[in-house]
Amino acid sequence: MPHFTVVPVKDQAQSSYDSLEGINWVDYRDTGQDFPDQDTVSSDGHGNHKEDSPFLNSADAASKKNDFYDRNLALFEEELDIRPKVSSLLSRLVSYTSITQGAKEHEEEESAQASRRKTPKSPNMGTLMGVYLPCLQNIFGVILFLRLTWIVGMAGIMQSLLIVLMCCSCTMLTAISMSAIATNGVVPAGGAYFMISRSLGPEFGGAVGLCFYLGTTFASAMYILGAIEIFLKYLVPQAAIFHATDPQSDSAMLNNMRVYGSICLSLMAVVVFVGVKYVNKLASLFLACVIISIVSIYAGAFKSMTHPPEFSICMLGNRTLVRDRFDVCAKTVIKGNITVPSQLWERFCLPGNMSSAQCDDYFIQNNVTEIQGIPGLGSGIIRENMWGNYQQKGEILEKTGLQSVDAHGAMENFGMYVSADIATSFTLLVGIFFPSATGIMAGSNRSGDLRDAQKSIPVGTILAITTTSLVYLSSVVLFGSCIEGVVLRDKFGDAVRKNLVVGTLSWPSPWVIVIGSFFSTVGAGLQSLTGAPRLLQAIAKDNIIPFLRVFGHGKTNGEPTWALLLTGLIAELGILIASLDMVAPILSMFFLMCYLFVNLACAVQTLLRTPNWRPRFKYYHWALSFLGMSMCLALMFISSWYYAIVAMGIAGMIYKYIEYQGAEKEWGDGIRGLSLSAARYALLRLEAGPPHTKNWRPQLLVLLKLDEDLHVKYPRLLTFASQLKAGKGLTIVGSVIQGNFLDSYGEMQAAEQAIKNMMEIERVKGFCQIVVASKVREGVVHLIQSCGLGGMKHNTVVMGWPYGWRQSEDPRAWKTFINTVRCTTAAHLALMVPKNVSFYPSNHERFTDGNIDVWWIVHDGGMLMLLPFLLKQHKVWRKCKMRIFTVAQMDDNSIQMKKDLATFLYQLRIEAEVEVVEMHDSDISAYTYERTLMMEQRSQMLRQMRLSSAERQREAQLVKDRHSLVRMGSLYSDEEEEVVEAPPEKVQMTWTREKCEAERRNRKNAPENFRELMSLKPDQSNVRRMHTAVKLNEVIVNRSHDARLVLLNMPGPPRNTDGDENYMEFLEVLTEGLERVLLVRGGGREVITIYS
Repeated sequence: MPHFTVVPVKDQAQSSYDSLEGINWVDYRDTGQDFPDQDTVSSDGHGNHKEDSPFLNSADAASKKNDFYDRNLALFEEELDIRPKVSSLLSRLVSYTSITQGAKEHEEEESAQASRRKTPKSPNMGTLMGVYLPCLQNIFGVILFLRLTWIVGMAGIMQSLLIVLMCCSCTMLTAISMSAIATNGVVPAGGAYFMISRSLGPEFGGAVGLCFYLGTTFASAMYILGAIEIFLKYLVPQAAIFHATDPQSDSAMLNNMRVYGSICLSLMAVVVFVGVKYVNKLASLFLACVIISIVSIYAGAFKSMTHPPEFSICMLGNRTLVRDRFDVCAKTVIKGNITVPSQLWERFCLPGNMSSAQCDDYFIQNNVTEIQGIPGLGSGIIRENMWGNYQQKGEILEKTGLQSVDAHGAMENFGMYVSADIATSFTLLVGIFFPSATGIMAGSNRSGDLRDAQKSIPVGTILAITTTSLVYLSSVVLFGSCIEGVVLRDKFGDAVRKNLVVGTLSWPSPWVIVIGSFFSTVGAGLQSLTGAPRLLQAIAKDNIIPFLRVFGHGKTNGEPTWALLLTGLIAELGILIASLDMVAPILSMFFLMCYLFVNLACAVQTLLRTPNWRPRFKYYHWALSFLGMSMCLALMFISSWYYAIVAMGIAGMIYKYIEYQGAEKEWGDGIRGLSLSAARYALLRLEAGPPHTKNWRPQLLVLLKLDEDLHVKYPRLLTFASQLKAGKGLTIVGSVIQGNFLDSYGEMQAAEQAIKNMMEIERVKGFCQIVVASKVREGVVHLIQSCGLGGMKHNTVVMGWPYGWRQSEDPRAWKTFINTVRCTTAAHLALMVPKNVSFYPSNHERFTDGNIDVWWIVHDGGMLMLLPFLLKQHKVWRKCKMRIFTVAQMDDNSIQMKKDLATFLYQLRIEAEVEVVEMHDSDISAYTYERTLMMEQRSQMLRQMRLSSAERQREAQLVKDRHSLVRMGSLYSDEEEEVVEAPPEKVQMTWTREKCEAERRNRKNAPENFRELMSLKPDQSNVRRMHTAVKLNEVIVNRSHDARLVLLNMPGPPRNTDGDENYMEFLEVLTEGLERVLLVRGGGREVITIYS
């Protein structure tokens, strides 16, 4: 730990500062003045609320007067309003305590103020009591006592060691990854769920958290089934309600398990609901039962070297007999010097007759022998048990090496033999054994109770896994070395008088194991039933899955009542399965899924090297995490491929649900960092060069106009963009706010939020970009130049038509429009201008018929052909037909043009009708001439009006500021026109003789200006352009007046800016009488190709 020395600093004399810079010192600490309330919302400076912020809140108001205006920190007064001093921060961090995850119940309900006043109890549990022993209790369980001997018998010692090694290696690698995550900061309540969700994000966290919850819930069902199996098979067999009529049928036993399991589950749920504190207090008792049982196994194994226990097995030939169905292992017995049939004889033969013809063939031809069930450690039985002996369902257990005559036995005697109840395989045994390796999260779940969690969790968990792995490995060897093979393969101990097989080896009595394993399984079931509802409550309180919110509530003391009810219902499903061997692989899947994502979280964080990844546990590596992840995935498919697919499907559905409808959380997770790294890599790849023509699609920059209330003026522009894109490619929605950035920052944020809301309504997937600029024209140019990043830039600009430009005296709207057209052309970008956009269809409309007409006048790289094809992918336009018109002049062969165009479209794989429209040379009509004349007269008139207005402003400005020569020089420039006109101020003008004469001359010239306007002759180039616009419009309206949409080449603006206003008139004339028009300009490159 670094050492700090606190040096007091004496207050300087206040008077020595008073004269500096003319400061008048005011000490608020002494005057008792109140100062305004500060906004104490925890924020990161961008409006994003944090989970836990060290910044000051309203509770600190009492200390503000002492802290904020410290004389020694006067330079930082403004910062101290919202940021604490270092001393305050450190004192708050030291007093931080995480909420404990364990089942902790309040002894008495306290009021809110009383609980706030109560000093939190400091966590004081060490590694042994806090992590090591809880992990031991959770890892050792029902499989060790009920199934490990059977696994050794079926798989043999070598394959059993492989199974144990695989499962324990998987959990060890997971523990290493978990230790790295758990020591990377404070882990509050939630354990594995908290670690995964904060490392991989809410989607993965919710999916894996629910998988972990389901695994824990099914674990409680498995422990209850194990306890009931011990109860009905070995403790009180007489308690069975249902009795089997057919020896081959398991239905009676399964029904008994269902009834007693449901009763046991109900009792446990009541215990958990009423008093969780008793479960915690009994945990040490249950752990003692587990440890005593394991010690008794080792004691019995070593004692068997010299004094093996007496458990004889009766064999008929090489077949194993059920020992509790007869008294003596012999065909006949001697009673008073008379040989009489034994009970065994009566089982295989008809009663009262010793004739051979009335007996089972196999019984007659084979001898009855008795062998030792527990030969002992020094017997050499290990050689027979070394290799596997997998069996099919119903196959009789046979001992190799015993003489046997193969004869056909009667089926009614099948119940006398010990047979396999299920078909076994290596993969099945892996799925059954894996639950006995789970439980490694017990330490991390108790992180709130630990004195030093970052030290205790890694040490305790890894030591616990090492201990349990050694116990499992040594148990496999001891069982294979001490117990006869047929007894090992006897799952329920039928060959040893219904004794628990592992109990036959224990010392001093089999009852030690039976009673100890019963209590340990009951305790483990209670622990699982206690932990699962709290895990669900933690997920529900995070509010990432909306339909789980109700399970976040509970009793007044925090107990999760509703979560316990749901846990009980799900556990009941496991109870109804009624088979321990079928439930075990289910919970194996869910635990393996959880462990897989713990490893993934550690690997992702390590490879990304995020700045916050600084775990205190140093013995980890991304390769180990990947190996652990691979082992988890392999074990899932090894144990049960169909359960694995179901578990992954459940997790995938939860992931997509949270992604689609869940609450958005920003937890600084690794997946976000992974996305950033992937985006960076992809952007660098895109930077290599422009996209190929085959990959070209319109990447849109949509320029929106906002009204005074910062609402989108034409939302149908966004509708059109969403229909054109259908969620593919890049869409950037941009807008310009006129003003100063320092003054308009809040306005910019409000505008951005309004546009994002509208984008969400119109289902536009893209980005929003707001620019604050002194002139709208400059802001638009900035957007065109700077939007996008690297190779992910827009190639097409969409902007609205400047409606009402004719009626407005202000030329800025159409000048900005034309300037934007010029900028897109200069930047080699495509341009789309939807005219009459308010008539465009919404996303909810459907066109059942109609045409999309393309008027292909000038080749633009294929944009006109590509856009209708993309629009027709959307459900609004899907049923519209495409028609392509092209214009032929007098010297063109229209028939050949139509053939060539049809061939071209066929090669483009675009279905469309083709028409060639012939435009004959004709004289310029009087209407065209008149229209051109009106256009030029209007332009001249508006120009004169603006000049006279500018003259008046100039006079006022000269009087107001005689030295403003710079402004006079820019009087007629575009700069002046862009400035928002302020209301004219009243200026007192001083009239001289010269000024009076000038005013009279201006008034006399007014009629002359009017006469000049009336005698104006139109420019011939304008007449020609107007003639083209009028003729084209006539043809287009004639052919496409009923079209759903008309796409048209947009002519470029004139090179001479004096004709800009005339250009707007030409476009108006060209599109008159059409309901929906899309003006298109290509970007100067081919965007469609005939090649594959």
